[in-house]
This record gives sequence, structure tokens and C-alpha cells, in this order.
Amino acid sequence: MKNFRWTEPQTIEQAVAWLAKEEGKAYPMAGGTDIFAEIKEGVVEPELIIDLKAIPGLSYIQKDKDGVRIGALTTVADLAADTVIRQDYPGLSAAASSLATPQLRNIGTVGGNLCQRPRCWYYRDVQSVCRKKGGSRCFASRGKNKYHAIFGGGICHIAYPSDLAPALIALDAQITIRSPRGEKRLALADFYALPSKNVRRENVLAADELVREVHLPPVKENEKSAYIKLKERETWDFALVSAAVRGTVSGGRLNAVRIVLGGVAPIPWRLADTESSLRGKELTNASIKEALQADLLKARPLQENGYKTALVEAAVSQALMSLA
Repeated sequence: MKNFRWTEPQTIEQAVAWLAKEEGKAYPMAGGTDIFAEIKEGVVEPELIIDLKAIPGLSYIQKDKDGVRIGALTTVADLAADTVIRQDYPGLSAAASSLATPQLRNIGTVGGNLCQRPRCWYYRDVQSVCRKKGGSRCFASRGKNKYHAIFGGGICHIAYPSDLAPALIALDAQITIRSPRGEKRLALADFYALPSKNVRRENVLAADELVREVHLPPVKENEKSAYIKLKERETWDFALVSAAVRGTVSGGRLNAVRIVLGGVAPIPWRLADTESSLRGKELTNASIKEALQADLLKARPLQENGYKTALVEAAVSQALMSLA
């Protein structure tokens, strides 16, 4: 492990100033569950770690007339346990509760979960210089790819690991980003970028930017949400496939609907064609299966992960039927 420096800024302004000064050689740390793993695995060699935990006022869940604001340093455990989140956004609460172990949920943060790096074993292997690390090929395309993407892969087949991101995107969440130039807000769906845009990154954060806050819009009348996570181990694991849904059901028919998958693409993956096909239809397993076909035809499974298409159907069906 290469030696690195450590700083504990007292304000977010100090934190982004350090990021700007170090020009890509500094790494922010929230809970530390991901960055320390990357350092130990030799994936990154930071010259400076910026510990954000000393900054006051970045851990909160606040409800107002415009919805709910969630600070980036809010722990996943606090998010899962919050009564407002449980009542108004049960899909998000379920996603937070499904994440890792109680110990890790008490350490990991909302912002860290949204910005975590992929778990692809070629990316995490210090001896494998894949495209994501500056190499010329994606080893997963013809290698061990049981856990990799079936949508949106192309030049890199990582499966984005976040549980919170699909749930938040299904809820039309926005994030506030802070930099030395000030603040900006954008839809969380626009925060993530496919490898075809930048194979070295999973999101659009610049080197001197930090996620400061997540914003949820108010819940509409009769609106419900759900999150289903299918995993290999019953205890805790990353999702093989997850499905986050939000919608309203009236008279057995699905009105507005949003469906976002996790574990199947390099970014949280929205099933827009399925949504369009289901609107106004009676919510049954048969109607869901039929609606899914247009999106599933776009899947490009690799040699070992074709099973994920069946899991998509199972996860989406279970999540949508729970809305009724």
C-alpha cells in the first residue's frame, strides 16, 4: 500500500477546495467501506484522503412541503429506520434495509452508496488492467461473467452495485452537487453515465465535486413504492437482480409507473418500454410478463449470465404485484 496524507475539513467548502487543489489525486471518504477496499486491492493509490465525517450538518432526513431532503452523510441504517421514509417511501426503506450487514449499514452513507465503484473482480484484481483501469479490453466479455451486465455493456460489462440508486431513481430523486463554483441540482437518473461516455467513471462527478444532498419529491395520492432484491446468499450479498418500482393502482389497473433495475447494467437501468406497455392495464402476472418482452429483447447476456433475464421477470413481477 502506498503512503497517503489525511485531512479532516470542517466545512464542505474546505473539502471541495482540497479536491480542486489536488487535481484528481485526492479521494473523499464518507463511511470508508468502499474506498479502503479499493486501496487494499490496489485499485487506487490516493495521495490524499479527505475525511468528510468531521463536517457538521451533512447527516439529516428532513421533511417539508417540497418533499424530503437527505444529507449525503446520513447513514444507511438511519435511512432504513426513519419513520417518514418507511411510511411515505417504503421502496427506499426496503432497499436500505437490504444493504449489506447491520454493521456496514451503521457505517456506510447515502452519498457513499450512490458513488461506490463496481465490484467486478477483474476491476478489483490488481493484476488485471481492464478498460476501466486504462487497459484495452474488458476481460469479463469472454471471461467469468456470471454477475455482470446484460444491458448497456458494450465496451465494459460491470453491473452497478448500489441498492439505493434504483430505488431513488424510481422515486424521481434529485441530488445536489457542491464544487468550488457553487451548487447545482440534477436528476439522479442523469448522475450516472454508461461506459460509452466515460469507461473510467460511473457518474458525471468532476474531480472537484461532492454529492451534498438527495431530494425526494412529495408522495402523490395513492402512490406506492416497492423494492425486491434477488441475491445468491440469504444472509447478505449484492443483488443479482433488483427491481425498484413506483406507481398507483386504481380498480386493479396500473396508472403511473416507474421501473428501475439494479445488478443488470453499468448504471441503474430503467424499463421505459415496460412502463409504457403497462399503463392503464390490469395488473396481473400475465400482463407484466407480456409487457416485459420489449425490454428483455434488448438484453445482451454473456456466456454465464443469461439466467438474469428470468430473474428480471421474477423481480419486476413481485415488486409490481406488491403495489396492488
